Amino acid sequence: MATILLFDIGNTHISLGAYRGDELVSTWRITTRVDGTPDEYAVMLRSLFRQKGANGIAFDGSAIASSVPPLVSTFAELCEKHLGLRPVIVGPGVKTGLNIRTDSPREVGADRIANAVAVKKLYGVPAIVIDFSPLATIFDALSDAGDYLGTAIAPGLTTSADALFMHAAQLPRVELAAPASKSPIGKNTVASVQAGLIYGYVALVEGMIARVKKELGARARVIGTGEMVNLIAVETKAIDVVDEGLTLKGLKMIYEMNV
Repeated sequence: MATILLFDIGNTHISLGAYRGDELVSTWRITTRVDGTPDEYAVMLRSLFRQKGANGIAFDGSAIASSVPPLVSTFAELCEKHLGLRPVIVGPGVKTGLNIRTDSPREVGADRIANAVAVKKLYGVPAIVIDFSPLATIFDALSDAGDYLGTAIAPGLTTSADALFMHAAQLPRVELAAPASKSPIGKNTVASVQAGLIYGYVALVEGMIARVKKELGARARVIGTGEMVNLIAVETKAIDVVDEGLTLKGLKMIYEMNV
């Protein structure tokens, strides 16, 4: 039974997953540092392995999906030098089983591809895949034939909140949560800001889903993933499935297609 190590490299965090066969045995999340060296990341990796009791695991393979181009070579060297593995790197020339129907298929991010591959196999098509990261929320569309049609990119909830707090001097920085009253009408400054941020963002998500469904068809399933997904998903019925491990699942499938 093969044991593989997967790296999902995002702009703010890097998610790692260790699979033994079809079982996800351990996951980790670390802060993305573009200037980190392979040796530095290797030290961090060994520390994480010790914490989860994974020290000494002999990995049979690895795969990388990166939204941060400079870190592709960093983690490729980490795998080769410290793990003795030549990783599968999601990008041009790698088998995915996915037809990408965009103007420039090479521009589609590796995490987008991994998510689409997982959704196509696990949840069916047509589908709308929404990835809620702190920096951006990305809406990917899959046709009823399973083709990747394109995407829409909106500022992430954290990005939106930071812009508000930075430019509105009298507004306090608040916790990113729905107001305690659960009302969209705030009775104080904190509740007003929370209502606008959370319920305003829910309205953005529901509006985008409605618009994309007009093109894909009403039966398109909506799958949510990403660090911020649970904050929004509990406030709307428009998201059918929440799968926080979607990218790692898709990355594992791509690895298996290429070994």
